[in-house]
Amino acid sequence: MSITRGFVTTLWFDGRAEEAADFYLSVFKDGKRGRTLRYNDAGPGPAGSVVTVEFEINGQRFVALNGGPEFTFSEAVSFQIDCADQADVDHYWAALTADGGQEGPCGWLKDKFGVSWQVVPTELIELIGDEDRAAATRATKAMYAMGKIDLEGVRRAHAG
Repeated sequence: MSITRGFVTTLWFDGRAEEAADFYLSVFKDGKRGRTLRYNDAGPGPAGSVVTVEFEINGQRFVALNGGPEFTFSEAVSFQIDCADQADVDHYWAALTADGGQEGPCGWLKDKFGVSWQVVPTELIELIGDEDRAAATRATKAMYAMGKIDLEGVRRAHAG
């Protein structure tokens, strides 16, 4: 029996795989770029053009694939960024919504490539999951009214 040693998430792009990998590496400071695979004379793409770019961010391995226009991203799959504080939230929100990204509700957004992200301060989960149901309800209602999460606003709502 073979043992799986980890997962690699493959992201399908229409000719923008290298641009996407470079973008994510600029957003996540601990990232690193891996191998770039190029088409050879066997095709199906033009010889020398990028097929895939391997990269790693926050310990997660990815492959950006130039697969063509057949498939696009949707909110059915998203990546959650656990943020230590409001400064992390602000950084990721600004970077990922830049240059054509779209803000969404409750900490969700789409980046300029259409990939969905959840930018979540770890404390938020504690506040909306509090055993004090009234406090948790107030915090949850506050979160529902937000795009980018304002942690202090959620804290105030939680406190009543």
